[in-house]
Amino acid sequence: MHRVKVWDLPTRLTHWALAALVLLQYGTAEWHWLSMDWHFRFGYATLALVLFRVAWGFAGSRSSRFADFVRGPARVAAYLRATLARREARTLGHNPLGGWSVLALLLCLAVQGVSGLFGSDDITLFGPLSSRVSDGAVALMTALHKFNRVVLLALVALHLVAVFAHLAFKRDNLIAPMLHGWKRWPAAVALRFAPGWRAWLLLAIAAALVWGVVAWGEAGGAAY
Repeated sequence: MHRVKVWDLPTRLTHWALAALVLLQYGTAEWHWLSMDWHFRFGYATLALVLFRVAWGFAGSRSSRFADFVRGPARVAAYLRATLARREARTLGHNPLGGWSVLALLLCLAVQGVSGLFGSDDITLFGPLSSRVSDGAVALMTALHKFNRVVLLALVALHLVAVFAHLAFKRDNLIAPMLHGWKRWPAAVALRFAPGWRAWLLLAIAAALVWGVVAWGEAGGAAY
């Protein structure tokens, strides 16, 4: 068995940061850990990280690129049949089903973040873009934010079940490689990894975009 590096540091940090942010946002909204001002701030950070991860999926390291793990329906179906027959082959990175779960989680996080920008409780909480759209649009985005929260929690639960199922039934530890980046593999594999400066640049652009949108929205609210 060879020790192979699979996940780069930007991918690992993004993964765990998003997990922490989801927990913090839920805890702030449902259990009042912090003020709702922090709920908004955590939401902005989530949006910036989602934008970064999407960009990293096209310009990042090989194992982090969508082209490396997003497969068509035929490949996913073949993987499911092999899994049910207990003869599926292990994959170095994301398996065909896991690749689509990554996309689903990113999309769900994006919907939650964007809808939050427009949402409002009509009393004290107003998203930074709520003053830029009609009351009907605000109501729609608020309803979407509440509904999508349930979808997001369901996806997170499925993700956790899949991770622990791999560990319990396949003896395939998916958690450790996402912590330290390395995996034991039968053959020596040298994956291509993107330079660190590219990750910092993409993250800075993503953060600047989110900050610009929020600032523009808040400026409109102040003028209103």
